[in-house]
Amino acid sequence: MILDTCALLWLASGSKKLSRSALKEINAAPVVYVSAISGFEIAIKAAKGKLKLPNPPHEWFEKVVEHHGLTMLPLALDVCITAAGLPPIHDDPCDRFIIAAARLHDLTVVTADEQFEQYGVTVIC
Repeated sequence: MILDTCALLWLASGSKKLSRSALKEINAAPVVYVSAISGFEIAIKAAKGKLKLPNPPHEWFEKVVEHHGLTMLPLALDVCITAAGLPPIHDDPCDRFIIAAARLHDLTVVTADEQFEQYGVTVIC
């Protein structure tokens, strides 16, 4: 299982936007990944003032990963190349990295983004 950036933010904040069933599956999963690209996306949003964090992005991210027992998934070369080769259904490059990682590692994605399923990945919302 891998969290989309929105799902990571919802998990961290305890938002009701993360469904009970998704939260139950997250808690039951043996491993829950978060892509390094989510750190980039969160830092950009914070720098633009679109996201308020209680700590600098790097510190916030590390605390959330540790608190929720998440596993970081780096942006490996195969993920980067796969993301570049995906059909142009989704135009958000950060989401394309998450989709590529999910496809390469056969991971279910926790997201509310309906376009993910068009790439043949399993989605929980």
